[in-house]
Amino acid sequence: MSSSHTQSLTEEEIDQFIKTLDHNKDGKISFAELEQQLDHAFEELKPHVARKTEKDVEADIDEEKAVQRRHAFIRKMLGEEHGECIPVQQFKDRIQNWKIPSLEQEKQNEKEEGDHLKRASFRRKMYAWWRVVGPEYVFMAVVVALQLGLGIWQCLKYALGREYQAAFGWGVALAKFSAGALYPTLFFLLLSMSRWWSTAMRRFYYVSRFINWDHAQAFHILMSVETLLFATLHAIGHLSGSFNFGSMPDRQAAVGQLLGQDAIPKRYIDYVRTLPGSSGLTALGTLYCISLLSMPIVRKWSYELFQSAHLLMFPFIGLLMAHGARRLLQYPVLGFILAIPTLLILLERGTRLIRSFISIPATITILDKETVCVSCQIPDSRIWPYEAGQFVFLQVPQLSRFQWHPFTISLCLDREMQLHIKTDGDWTGKLRDLAGEEPIKIGLDGPFGAPAQRFYDFDQAIIVGAGIGITPFSAILHDLQEREDHRWKKNDKQDKQQLSRHPSILPDHNHIDLELYRRVDMHWIVRDKNALLWFSDLLNDISNDEKGHDRDHLDIRIFNHVTRKHDDISLHIFRWLLEQNRTEENQQSPLTGLIAPTHFGRPNFKEIMQKHYTQMQELFASQPKRKRKIGVFFCGSPIIGAQLADLCDECTLLGVRDGSLIEYHFQIEVFG
Repeated sequence: MSSSHTQSLTEEEIDQFIKTLDHNKDGKISFAELEQQLDHAFEELKPHVARKTEKDVEADIDEEKAVQRRHAFIRKMLGEEHGECIPVQQFKDRIQNWKIPSLEQEKQNEKEEGDHLKRASFRRKMYAWWRVVGPEYVFMAVVVALQLGLGIWQCLKYALGREYQAAFGWGVALAKFSAGALYPTLFFLLLSMSRWWSTAMRRFYYVSRFINWDHAQAFHILMSVETLLFATLHAIGHLSGSFNFGSMPDRQAAVGQLLGQDAIPKRYIDYVRTLPGSSGLTALGTLYCISLLSMPIVRKWSYELFQSAHLLMFPFIGLLMAHGARRLLQYPVLGFILAIPTLLILLERGTRLIRSFISIPATITILDKETVCVSCQIPDSRIWPYEAGQFVFLQVPQLSRFQWHPFTISLCLDREMQLHIKTDGDWTGKLRDLAGEEPIKIGLDGPFGAPAQRFYDFDQAIIVGAGIGITPFSAILHDLQEREDHRWKKNDKQDKQQLSRHPSILPDHNHIDLELYRRVDMHWIVRDKNALLWFSDLLNDISNDEKGHDRDHLDIRIFNHVTRKHDDISLHIFRWLLEQNRTEENQQSPLTGLIAPTHFGRPNFKEIMQKHYTQMQELFASQPKRKRKIGVFFCGSPIIGAQLADLCDECTLLGVRDGSLIEYHFQIEVFG
């Protein structure tokens, strides 16, 4: 991943490294000095695990082999021709021959990478940012515009209406402003709770560009806070304003003109005792109860209490319907506004309740110290297709009848579904304790979400995921491998020959079929080395599967990037050497445990995209006039997304100029 113009270690950097090794300053580097520094560097660089797995215990027992590998590595550094030590000058020559990238060069590359968009024109920067986050801001602007528009309309109507002011004063204007703002707020609040709605809408790519379903929970919390705010203002407007003014003796005539002569005289308590007054206060109390029981501290203390508190939304909605049923000042429109989202939630929760009593046999397998795999057969009665990258709500009656937790589907083939679950919480820890040969009973609700709907619309793909954002992508790749194997196993030799009607040759001289060939480059960006442990087994399974199967038509390439760097030159050199030190017997990195290569530092996407473009040109050289669509799927920081969007435009424009007609299509992916 280094640049073609990479600068090797400078003399100054090599001298700094030598100083960390030559403790006794005897002009020689000994085996013991290298071993001591290597052990120190390895302890600093390796990912740290919380507790040991069976694999870790076996590794500890086989300490002798580990020592042998370490000694072989040090011997390789010293050179076979040397004994227990090597003169400093000769060791410097060896270091220069290793062509290790300079720290200064890496810093310069990262600075240039970070300045990529800074050097671009204002129009180009705005266009890149628009493609990443612009549509989301448009959606939020629409929400705010609806809140302000309806709120101001209601406020002006009752603030400028003489009959309303004569009867209820300033309070009615404040109450109605809040009521108007509550109409869209409550609508979006309830709609954000419907997984059916989000799953259906995700089928439409351009809808998903404006509505980030991955932020549905954050949006729901925002709408909840605003609902609490506007509902409180609505109550203040009535309790402090309109009820006070409406109970004054000199305002009774005006009140009678609005509410009818049989409604007067009206005392303060009479307003509270009416259906609108009592239902409104009860609804406000219910809303505060739901909000308090939804706080993180309560959710962590008792997840069941958190979920049970949300069931209060149904009486809350009923109280809102009753609040306007008397039609005192206007027609009750709130019921019509909330009808569709309320119906969706009722059907969705009702279905979940029914499914909680329909058990599915499943097995739990312990994969490592932090991960278990739940496997089950999807019943034929489930008509919706389950796909890797989607998610389901999982219930285990042995743990709790009413707790449902969302998990991503890592594999689904012929109705055989697998969930890879990290057991780092209370509930998941109890789930791990159920692992064994005996099957358990589970409840499933779903599937929800959509796994990169446009993934198969493109001839080739580049996937960029930051942190946990790689989860659905890795599941999709695993599923892609399994589906390809399954499809080819069903075809006999004659069928395979018929499929390969258009043989071509890759740059590395592999015979392939351009009609079938699919290449997927996946770049996983993490900040800390410990994050590499999250999906190490899954990614290694993908890498092993690629090496162990003859799939000329499927080419999956995984690249890992750890952005947190060390300025210590010793750590930098040992990190580079350890990552490169792989053997045929053990292809895993001794540093990360991953088969796929790991780059330390921020990825140079400009170089990555240029290299990919060149390789695509070589791949399709036999058909230069054929259009090639390459999907660049991204889930992560908007800063990286803006850069990728701009680079996609650059590469597409280059394809037009040189006649290759290669097109790079930037795709924001959200999984919620």
